Parts: sequence; C-alpha cells; structure tokens
Amino acid sequence: MIKSYNKIGILFILLLFPLLSSAQSPNEEPDIDVKEIVLGHIGDSYEWHITSFGEKELRINLPVIVHSPVSGWHIFSSARLHEPDAEYEGLRIATEGEHKGKIVERQADGSDLRPFDLSITKTVAGLLINSILLLILILCTARWYKNKKADSPAPKGFVGLLEMAISSLMDGLIKPCVGKNYQRFAPYLLTAFFFILINNMMGLIPIFPGGANVTGNIAVALVLAFATFLAINLFGSKTYWKDIFWPDVPVWLKAPVPIIPLIEFVGILTKPFALMIRLFANMMAGHAVILSLTCIIFVTVKMGATVNSSMTVVSVLFNIFMNCLELLVAFLQAYVFTMLSAVFIGLAQENGTAEKAQN
Repeated sequence: MIKSYNKIGILFILLLFPLLSSAQSPNEEPDIDVKEIVLGHIGDSYEWHITSFGEKELRINLPVIVHSPVSGWHIFSSARLHEPDAEYEGLRIATEGEHKGKIVERQADGSDLRPFDLSITKTVAGLLINSILLLILILCTARWYKNKKADSPAPKGFVGLLEMAISSLMDGLIKPCVGKNYQRFAPYLLTAFFFILINNMMGLIPIFPGGANVTGNIAVALVLAFATFLAINLFGSKTYWKDIFWPDVPVWLKAPVPIIPLIEFVGILTKPFALMIRLFANMMAGHAVILSLTCIIFVTVKMGATVNSSMTVVSVLFNIFMNCLELLVAFLQAYVFTMLSAVFIGLAQENGTAEKAQN
C-alpha cells in the first residue's frame, strides 16, 4: 500500500513540475487566482487542456456545433476561439455576464444572443469516452460467458471480479431493496452503479483520457436522477399512487384541504432531487478540495524557497491522502445512488415495504 502511495506521489510531482517551473520564473510572477483555477478545472469547456510546457500548451480542440436563429448553423474547431476575445463567424466565448464561458453571438444592438449549443465539450467528450470504456468492459465479460456451460469452472481475473461485484449487488442490495420484481429493475440499477463508478474513477485520473468532472456536472447528475424518477413513477403500483393521493390518515388531513397528499406529492420530486444533489455535491467538492490543495504550491511561490518547498511537500502529502479518500468516495457515491434508487423503486412496488421487511 505504501509503495502505491509513493507511485501516486511521484506521478503527481511529475505532472506538476512543468507548471511549478513556469510559476517560479523570475521574469514572470503573475498573481494566482485560486478561485478561477478551481472553477476553471471543475467547470466545462470547449477544449480539453492536458498540460503545459512553459508557454506551450497541450490540448485537444473539440468541435463547436451551434445553431443561431439569426445566422443558422456553425460547425468549426474550438481552436478558432482559443485566444482571448477571439471571434469567428460572429461567435465568441463570453468572459462575463450570465453566459460566461459559453458561446454567444453579438447582435446589431450590442447584446449577446445565446445560440442553441450542441458542441462536444470536455464533459461530453469525457462522458463518451467513459461510456465506451464501460461498454468494452461489459461486452468483454459477456463474451467470456458466451460459450460456457453451467458446470464450467468459475471465471478468474477481471471477469471473476466483475461477476463477484454483480452477484454482491444483486443479492445484497437490489433483491432485498426492490422486492419480488427485482429482476425487472436490475439492468437499470446495475448500469447506473457501474456508469457512476467508471465516471467517478476516471475523474480522479489526472491525465487524458481521465480528469473530466463528469459526475460533478449537475446536468449529468440531473439525467441520472430523472431516470430513477421515471423508474419509480412509471412502474409504481396502484397502492403507491393511492398512498400519495388518498393516504391512510384521518379524512380532515386530506379533505377538503389535501394537506398530506400535497406533502406526499412534493416527496415525489424531492427523492430524485436528493439523489442529484448528493452525487453532484460530493463529486464536485472532492475535485475542488484536491485542486485547492494543489494551488498551495503556486500561492506560496513568492514567499521564498523555504516556505514554498515545505508547502509543496505538505500539498503533495495532502493530495495523496485526498486522492485515496476520493477513491473510497467514488465507490460509495455509486453504491449510495444505486441503493437509494433501489429503495425508492421498491417502495413504489406492490407490497414493497412488506417484501423488504420479510427479507
């Protein structure tokens, strides 16, 4: 375990060395805006910045695809908008205002119009890469089982690990939480778990193709929560809807003023909202803390070599600790999201509570 920590520390220092060298240049000592650095890294962008070598930057320019009601469709590389205040075909990236960081089109009256944006941003690219990786892992595992029989030896290696994980989730989480209809919802719940886990783990890798803050993006968390919302309410039983609109409480609490039904109806919305905020906030906070600790190195550059060297060591040690903690959080957040989704789905099934109590 200690050797693995040392490897992580060495990798972390090597990745930071080009940035640290440029920050300590005697010819140029710009002030470090920690807030801008943190928000810039955890936010979305139209390019994928990999690293810097002095004044040179290694980045991947992503395609910009927008439609303006004024000028129509625009498809071009984000490299055309890389320079500050750069403008191409009347489009530019806003540096301030409500559309900061987004592509806008300047109108004749001087106002900015936000076009319909279908661009492949860093988050979208990371989402596609991680989804392809997940498909490869699952399909390779399924291929192993293709020509196997029931009496075949148990798989080993990665296939065995994945089988153990799926069996554990099925027997220890999905089946007891959902109830007798667990097989109906198992594909979605297993997909949600491994999708969140892969994206969480890839977000902790500091080099391409990792580093994209996918699950820390509230839009991604919203879509995942909305999928659970549909699974709960589209397949809810008659008993589930009866308990919402005509619960087993004194009549004066539900008519003529539907106090309890209104509270229960709000609960329909708060469940997926809680799932969204829990996943989004925990993953974003982890990235923000790690980036803030990294910025200690650059903030202390002007305080002298002794202070900067000591704080660099402190920053590296704390970052190793935080990255190990985030590995645990990456798994826990995937597990908690799946568990709560299974519980909510189970409560919406016929006699779901009774089934869970019996198990």
